Amino acid sequence: MAWTFDSLKVGDKDFIQKVITAEMVDTFADLSEDHNPVHVDEAFAKTTPFGRRIAHGMLTASLISAVLGIKIPGNGSIYMGQSIRFKAPVFLGDKLTVWAEVKEKIEEKERVVMTTWAENAEGVVVLEGEALLLFRR
Repeated sequence: MAWTFDSLKVGDKDFIQKVITAEMVDTFADLSEDHNPVHVDEAFAKTTPFGRRIAHGMLTASLISAVLGIKIPGNGSIYMGQSIRFKAPVFLGDKLTVWAEVKEKIEEKERVVMTTWAENAEGVVVLEGEALLLFRR
């Protein structure tokens, strides 16, 4: 759906799904220069409370940008800010569903506040937050 500011309603939401792979984590480590061994070294990760490699929190959070940029509200929106709380680890092989839902419309400024969250296949919320977008008509 091609959203316009006027067509958006509180409660409208959409999502993307993505399986987190070792290749994605390794590429993100290279791009971000965050080579923390909990993300990139299986032997080290086994010694942590997680017992295995975990994805970077910001890799997971970056998927919110995809929902906002291509799903809801999509084209014409400008990402102005994001709050994020990491709730649970994301493991290699996890299938994530990343959501954005219209929480509030600020008519006079053409801004939209979105509730954002990601959950794994078991329904565990791995991150949650709020985004602020400027919507261009």
